[in-house]
Amino acid sequence: MAIDLEAIKRKLNQLQTTGARRDNLWKPEPGKQVVRIVPYQYDRNNPFQELYFHYDLGKKNYLSPITHGKADPVVEFCEKLKNSGNSDEWKLGKKMEPKMRTYVPVLIRGKESEGVKLWGFGKQVYTELLGVIADPDYGDITDPMGGRDILVEFTPSEGAGQFPKTTIRVKPNVTPMTEDKNVAENATNNQPNLTDIFKEPSYDDLKAALENWLNPEADSTEGQATAEPKKEEAAPVGVNKVDDVGKAFDDLFNE
Repeated sequence: MAIDLEAIKRKLNQLQTTGARRDNLWKPEPGKQVVRIVPYQYDRNNPFQELYFHYDLGKKNYLSPITHGKADPVVEFCEKLKNSGNSDEWKLGKKMEPKMRTYVPVLIRGKESEGVKLWGFGKQVYTELLGVIADPDYGDITDPMGGRDILVEFTPSEGAGQFPKTTIRVKPNVTPMTEDKNVAENATNNQPNLTDIFKEPSYDDLKAALENWLNPEADSTEGQATAEPKKEEAAPVGVNKVDDVGKAFDDLFNE
């Protein structure tokens, strides 16, 4: 049997992407740490980069193309559910919508020599940071010379039904990003690029992943999402049989 070179290339790309995420993304450890948001090399006007993800679509996560203003078949399917007139289908459509996660480039205090990392957080932290920047008493906390450090405190989940918690406190003192020229050069011109870390799936690949999630017993092709959905993930109300799920899917894209 001949080697499937395309499968090998996909696997290599997956491993490289996983390595890039591990090396370039930052998550706070339990306890307190201090970071400094710096201007983003690939968007000097805004360090806050909003990305949208489909989480656990067949036990896989996908970057939604709406992140870059493109069509997304999952979003189209969500809209169809929400416009069905059925309250349960509306709820499922809302649940399936992509979720926003915001990333900013940061220097980790005490680890500046490691270069810029990308810190991802949810709506609460994002709202707090924007509120601070909008406050004239603070202003642009990302300014390289006149910005401010941020104390980040992370508390892990304390048990079943509990969620981890991240709190922030912007420090009052104005400080430079760094006084080390090498660190400053790397922080300015040698940042990881989010588009290299999170690959955008094609419309057809995402459509196939959605179809497999809706119809997990159907045969799947190499590279598509094939895992069984979670038990709590229900198919649209009134669409119980595998054949009916497939028909509902076909109806959406054949209209």
